Amino acid sequence: MKTTKENNEDKIVNISIDNIDYEVPEGISILEAARMLNIEIPSLCYLKDINEIGACRVCVVEIEGINNLQASCVYPIREGLRIKTNTEKVRKARKSAVTLLLSNHHRECLTCIRNLNCELQNLADNLGVRNIPYTGEMKDYGFNDNNPAIQRDYNKCINCRRCMAACNTIQDCDVYTPLNRGLDTVIAPAFKKDLADVTCIMCGQCVLACPTGSLTEKEEISSVWKAISDPDKIVIAQTAPSIQVTIGESFNMPIGTLVTKKLVTSLKRLGFDKVFATDVTADLTIMEEGSELVDRLLNQPEKLPLYSSCCPGWVKFAENFYPEILDNLSSTKSPHEMCGALTKTWYAKKYNIDPNKIVTVAIMPCTAKKYEAARPEMTSDGFRNVDLVLTTRELVRMIREVGLDFVNLPDSEYDEPFDQFSGAGMIFGATGGVLEAAVRSAHKLITGEDMSVPDFEDARGQSGLKYGTVNIGDKTITVAVAHGTKNARIAIEDFKSGKKKFDYMEVMACPGGCVGGGGQPILANRDYKYVSLSYRHNRADTLYNVDTSKNLRRSHDNPRIHQIYEEFLGEPSSDVAHKYLHTTFTPRGKYPYLDNED
Repeated sequence: MKTTKENNEDKIVNISIDNIDYEVPEGISILEAARMLNIEIPSLCYLKDINEIGACRVCVVEIEGINNLQASCVYPIREGLRIKTNTEKVRKARKSAVTLLLSNHHRECLTCIRNLNCELQNLADNLGVRNIPYTGEMKDYGFNDNNPAIQRDYNKCINCRRCMAACNTIQDCDVYTPLNRGLDTVIAPAFKKDLADVTCIMCGQCVLACPTGSLTEKEEISSVWKAISDPDKIVIAQTAPSIQVTIGESFNMPIGTLVTKKLVTSLKRLGFDKVFATDVTADLTIMEEGSELVDRLLNQPEKLPLYSSCCPGWVKFAENFYPEILDNLSSTKSPHEMCGALTKTWYAKKYNIDPNKIVTVAIMPCTAKKYEAARPEMTSDGFRNVDLVLTTRELVRMIREVGLDFVNLPDSEYDEPFDQFSGAGMIFGATGGVLEAAVRSAHKLITGEDMSVPDFEDARGQSGLKYGTVNIGDKTITVAVAHGTKNARIAIEDFKSGKKKFDYMEVMACPGGCVGGGGQPILANRDYKYVSLSYRHNRADTLYNVDTSKNLRRSHDNPRIHQIYEEFLGEPSSDVAHKYLHTTFTPRGKYPYLDNED
């Protein structure tokens, strides 16, 4: 008798799968039980806890006593079930389901961005689909990319509704809906508008959820290569904190492996002239946002709560759904925009470089950063702060294109002056990290003393919405952390109704924070458990381990931050700091496409 790991809260029942007896919790789906037992049942539309609709029919099984095949992802376990997962009837049904999907799928696999990492492609191979007997009209459903972040190829959509589930269930943005009927059905925004014209926040969670190449980031690799190849350009890369613990996964390294120095080496070998750590300007963000928080706490309590603003997906969510709170958003730019601004001003002047020759390339975990970089207010002295944004996935493609052996690359260091950062800057990549970093520096700004213990456990963990308090001098500050904009909506509504009160809230649009960003590696084909998006805590744990191991753990202690203020900005919240490090927001409303119509 084989037994799964027991949960005392579950009733354990006896079942049979392929003539072997097991004990499993009652009520879970057959698919979930099989995966607990390492029994492979293929699936396509299924995302655990997000999209469990039994639509694709790829996960069908036979159940003794029932004539029709049943979708295992929605059929609950009960006592005495006798299940068959690999009969001829099951194999034929699965193969037919995938063949039908392929019959109306634009099969451009060799040139598709998801080639070799496509769930439909892998299923077809595993199920032995070698020809498509169904010939008929191949419909052209269209293509949309009139925005800087995400492109939508409807010809590669299989109507699995995973994008819709991610957008609705996790983010509560309701961008996608089924349009038309029958073979004309597409999963699209209202009126099939481009994502730029609806309430899309550009977070890319739909891209992570998509099993094919129907939703992808808008690739900028060719523009980066062009800049690198131009002898008159100085091309400078900056890397977000979370990239350091995610990019290795694309080269079969364990989840959450820290590869900071290999990452720097890879960028230098690709041809970048300098490589900067965005972690440095994460520390700078804390100095500016922390000062803003302290000012409101001490002098302008009527302007509380203060909301973090370093996540562009969250900012656009607020602009679309809660324009009335925009005055409560911190006016600080995000770290990568600060880094870009300082590179083309302070750095250019310091090293006597013509800013016209500088091309700033941000390596980010996020598709929304592409959107943010294109916002018209993200300029300094007439120069766009960040010229190009690559997702983690795009950088992986560049590394593979030139044949770098990433795993065995030697170590390299970041370039001055964006090379030294604190543990507080590093944990920006995890949900709660911004708040924890801000609390560390706010304590210093208010009391003049460092917190005795820098760790703030109330901010940590994978719970979607967390509340806590922190004592700073004679003040008790109530704080909140939300990741996933659905959780942000809950917190805002609770605050408006008086159910909850808080002085400061960090919001990250993506579950898990930047470690779960929409531009991070898609691991669905590596192991089924990653499809459930439950791997993010591994990445976050590494960031916290780095923070704990560093001697420098507070943003206000970073010598590079002191240098930037002494040489250029003066002090936090100065006029110069506001000119280069702060921004404005735009109320957009729930129906932006109506405003865009003539």
